[in-house]
Amino acid sequence: MIETFAVATPIGAVTLTVRDGNLAKLAFSDDRVKAEDPIQSPAARAIAGRLRDYFDGALDALDAIPVAAEGTPFQKRVWRALREIPVGETVAYGELARRIGRPGAARAVARANATNPVAVVVPCHRVIGDDDKLRGYAFGLSRKEWLLAHEGALVARTAARSKRSTGAAVSPAHSARRA
Repeated sequence: MIETFAVATPIGAVTLTVRDGNLAKLAFSDDRVKAEDPIQSPAARAIAGRLRDYFDGALDALDAIPVAAEGTPFQKRVWRALREIPVGETVAYGELARRIGRPGAARAVARANATNPVAVVVPCHRVIGDDDKLRGYAFGLSRKEWLLAHEGALVARTAARSKRSTGAAVSPAHSARRA
């Protein structure tokens, strides 16, 4: 069974496609959701609920969403690695390439990241440039920045840069996260 429906979020409507109880696609839209679409299956309702919980501050709610995205074996490897990046942290493209055992493949990792069909749930927004700068995001850098701030990652990045420049101790990123 394939079910497609829209859910309102603080950064725009998202259209979700759920196939056989697994999230297959998530895409932002600039359209406003006047009334959310009726959701038929219990699995789709659970996925929508977890997404709403995440936007309401339960940042670990996305971990329980089952994903079945279509892609190449390499893309799926990158997407699995993305789900291992903890909330509140960011990783550079080059580091992600090293984590999957392909240290010279930062550009290929960036491409796989850009083709991620289930943004937010497979957190491609947590990947940044090797220079600590925010790089492209299919749904706009303002959304990427909002998601990272929501997760406390921007606070952690700023503190880490400060530590590098001054040598001062940095408090853990999780202290800035929402409960």
